[in-house]
Amino acid sequence: MPISPFIKDLRNDIGHRLLLLPGVTAVVFDDAGRILLGERADNGRWALPAGVMEPGEQPAETIVREVYEETAVRIVPERITSVLTQPATTYPNDDQVQYVDITFRCRAVGGEARVNDDESLAVGWFALDDLPPLCDLGKHRIECALQPGTWFSDAGV
Repeated sequence: MPISPFIKDLRNDIGHRLLLLPGVTAVVFDDAGRILLGERADNGRWALPAGVMEPGEQPAETIVREVYEETAVRIVPERITSVLTQPATTYPNDDQVQYVDITFRCRAVGGEARVNDDESLAVGWFALDDLPPLCDLGKHRIECALQPGTWFSDAGV
């Protein structure tokens, strides 16, 4: 996955230490109720389109940009379905990161699903009852998109 110039500059200053980064994820539905997924180039797993916000970007702008960059599909964000902080991760190069993720339910409005950058091996539409294997967090995000309201951790309250 390419690293943004903003994060690269931060890494030059702080090295591999933990970065807390704002991220967005899309659960994109087409008119047939199918979900858009991409097979990731870094690990070969199917996942929802996602990415990191750039300075000055609004979350909804980021998700529109990321979905198009990864899949060539044009979308309209409809609502926020979950907000959560993911567990910290250490990448193979020892960079540590923790994402605060905003997941959007989105509607496809144009474009043809295809690999549109080097982050994906394949892109496709999948019926809810015929999804490829997904990580638990991906399944959770889809479940949230199918429910009314917004999911968030109760923070022990």
